[in-house]
Amino acid sequence: MLPLLRHARYVLSENPVTGLAFGLFALFLIAALFGPLIAPYSPLQSNAAMALKPPSAAHWFGTDQLGRDIFSRVLVATRLDLTIAFASVILAFFLGALSGVAAGYFGGWTDRVVGRLADTIMAFPLFVLAMGIVAALGNEVINIVIATAIINFPLYARVARAEANVRRDAGFVEAARLSGNGETRVLLGHVLPNIMPIMMVQMSLTMGYAILNAAGLSFIGLGVRPPDAEWGIMVAEGANFIQSGEWWIALFPGATLMLAVFCFNLLGDGLRDIIDPRMRT
Repeated sequence: MLPLLRHARYVLSENPVTGLAFGLFALFLIAALFGPLIAPYSPLQSNAAMALKPPSAAHWFGTDQLGRDIFSRVLVATRLDLTIAFASVILAFFLGALSGVAAGYFGGWTDRVVGRLADTIMAFPLFVLAMGIVAALGNEVINIVIATAIINFPLYARVARAEANVRRDAGFVEAARLSGNGETRVLLGHVLPNIMPIMMVQMSLTMGYAILNAAGLSFIGLGVRPPDAEWGIMVAEGANFIQSGEWWIALFPGATLMLAVFCFNLLGDGLRDIIDPRMRT
């Protein structure tokens, strides 16, 4: 553990971009954990007298058409958006990585079934598929998580299959077999841990996709329901006021959304450098 921590500190100190990504991630994590506690106003508190006020000392990001504080809503929305993204990515990882590793390691009918399933999902425009799933199941948070996990399944399955296919005849795998380990134990104990670095990069990248997908569904009315604070809903509400000059309603939630996706895209490379054992030699 200590060598890993020392290597992580070295990576963060030597790569300013990676350090910036981890710093942004820490800020988003703090906002997700403590946002409702540190928000200056209730995200649902409306005040008609303060409607459509520009950014000021009292309201850093201004107010929306109902007089709600946009900064408080952006802060509180972080928890919901990151929860959806984390849950969908973890679900997609378990489904895609395990099935992809099994397909690449065992081959045969396992490979054919997983490959055809991934091809079937990829045959649809992914956002349109997510729209159809949520429309069929209902626009609840759990259904948004399921839809996002399904459209990300092929990404994990294909990467895991390719990596397992390369490693199934590697020397350390043969050594594990000769030591008396069963195929399942070799798969889970030796092959899967060795593909984790690239899978961690994939998880970081799909975090950004998951956030965009959840925000996109909310933007078109199939995601989180108003009046809950969510970045996509806030951008959709602000889009109606851009032409009349109230630019801040859409700008700040949209900029936060962009910053979150930017953060997770940069985070992947740093995670690979920290976790990959070959980077520590």
